Amino acid sequence: MPPPEPWPIPEDALEEKFLAATGPGGQNVNKVATAVQIRLDVFALGLAPDVYRRLKELAGSRFTADGAIVLVARTHRTREANRAEARERLGELLAKAHVRPVRRVKTKPGKAAKARRLEGKSQRSEIKRGRGKVRMD
Repeated sequence: MPPPEPWPIPEDALEEKFLAATGPGGQNVNKVATAVQIRLDVFALGLAPDVYRRLKELAGSRFTADGAIVLVARTHRTREANRAEARERLGELLAKAHVRPVRRVKTKPGKAAKARRLEGKSQRSEIKRGRGKVRMD
């Protein structure tokens, strides 16, 4: 099954903050705040209860007590690239939350399968019974 398409995120539910990043960029990292911390207000999305529950589970520790998801992207050297990556990751997270898991259908073994299992057990029992002590009566 292919991964779900990123979910569109309304702009009014997002809050972006730029931070000093670590990693590649040399002296530029020390001067320019290129890392982005993106905060999504989940309640502003108006999600269905089951989608909200799945989103909360998928977000894990990135889900805050006040109902927001906080992601940090700092792998790229530019603000634009980090912003795009953070939005992409957030969209994928929302898309995964909207995918309803497939329910497992319980099945029972048929009569032939039960008979095969019991036959195998009786054969094994015979083998083990044959391993007992030999009596010289």
